[in-house]
Amino acid sequence: MPAGVAPTLALNGISKAFGGVKALSDVALRLYPGEVHTLMGQNGAGKSTLIKVLTGVYTPDRGQILLHGQPVQPGSTLEAQGLGISTVYQEVNLCANLSVAENIFIGRYPKKYGAIDWKAMELQAQRLLNDLQIRIDVTAPLSRYPLAIQQMVAISRALSISAKVLILDEPTSSLDDAEVKLLFDVLRKLREQGMAILFVTHFLEQTYEISDRITVLRNGVLEGEYLASQLSRLDLVNKMVGAQTSPLQGLDAIGDHVEPNTADNSGTVLQARGLGRRGVLAPLDLDLHSGEVFGLCGLLGSGRTEVARLLFGADKADSGTIQIKGKIEKLLSPRDAIAAGIGFCSEDRKKEGAILELSVRENIILALQARAGLLRVIPRKRQQALANDYIKWLGIKTPDIETPISSLSGGNQQKTLLARWLAVNPAMLILDEPTRGIDVRAKQEIMDYVIALCRKGMTILFISSEISEVLRVSDRMLVLRDRKACGEYRRGELDDDSVLEVIAGECQ
Repeated sequence: MPAGVAPTLALNGISKAFGGVKALSDVALRLYPGEVHTLMGQNGAGKSTLIKVLTGVYTPDRGQILLHGQPVQPGSTLEAQGLGISTVYQEVNLCANLSVAENIFIGRYPKKYGAIDWKAMELQAQRLLNDLQIRIDVTAPLSRYPLAIQQMVAISRALSISAKVLILDEPTSSLDDAEVKLLFDVLRKLREQGMAILFVTHFLEQTYEISDRITVLRNGVLEGEYLASQLSRLDLVNKMVGAQTSPLQGLDAIGDHVEPNTADNSGTVLQARGLGRRGVLAPLDLDLHSGEVFGLCGLLGSGRTEVARLLFGADKADSGTIQIKGKIEKLLSPRDAIAAGIGFCSEDRKKEGAILELSVRENIILALQARAGLLRVIPRKRQQALANDYIKWLGIKTPDIETPISSLSGGNQQKTLLARWLAVNPAMLILDEPTRGIDVRAKQEIMDYVIALCRKGMTILFISSEISEVLRVSDRMLVLRDRKACGEYRRGELDDDSVLEVIAGECQ
């Protein structure tokens, strides 16, 4: 940015805490006119909190927001829009049943003689979209158009209220390459017109394709602001990940060393070929063997969870095949996956794992009952015996088996979910962030169980954002970046430094 040019928007010393937990601490951000400024960071870095401060959802505990040099303090998203700060979210918050024109002007319809001036509204909507080189029928329902076009409509809505700052929060997460290109063409045009754009993403390639400036947050703290042209991909990855020497990040979670797997793992439990989903995951191949831990390694948004959900039938693949023990399976739902011998501990144990209103016993037998079917109720005595056995074996700390799982600590909730899947004796168990948000002792215990299960012949697909943990427990691992497979490696072929180089490098 030329010397003397003032930022359109500046945040200084922004801090925000929730119940004593600091989400942001003395964070600064500068958005200049005619620039795309990308905000990057891992899960928990503070990106979402910062955006909510910017858009009036949260009031900062400390700090100042300056718009064109003047202090502002939006108290709501509506106030932020009135100031000229507009946001387009990953999930487009428009009304699919209304027309394109109605969505652009919803709540602000032009009127004539007290009634909506439909002709004027449609002409203005067409003009706004033409400025973005988007040629569509503005009288058609928004639902007719793909997500990329819907995002263009959301951007047009922001422009129609004279936005000075445009915030794009993970706008490309569900777009394919052609749709990303369309979006970036629009952003370049807006940049040329002098718009200050904040682009939030976790995709490295897209960051370097569109960014003029990059700000990195880590653990709620500003790591730094950089010109994109002066920051290498490897440096960016290192700054996002940071030092991984804290035991809280898993280095001591299962001891300093995991013995190599000496079991016979020649049998292929699952084979995937060309498995992918448009806009979500580029087609990839996987071979998972019995008695091994296979790790998925990559930054947030690399495609780790997307692989797990496709293998479990939670999302539907639109390309590729899956063979389980030599038989091609169509996994159209989690029930199909369970029947095929696959278990899945989701990364979000509260929303997709634990049923908080149910007891420990009920949560443990849930998958077993689902496999048996609603008409074959598991006898109460067998439920109690199973629950007691797993509580004892896994060391789940609970007053009794009828205690609501919501009363347990995070680590004991996670052990209960592990018990749920062990009860169905799966051939393969997918563990997505099994140690997130739990204490070091619970991490050690859970990972000890995981390794023991593997050594007894179970196949474990292990996913963690803690790269050191993946390196330590995996017999083989697949590195992903930007929803693509970068390469498969055996234990010892990568270390903490070289895995970051793979993540930062080119994916074939």
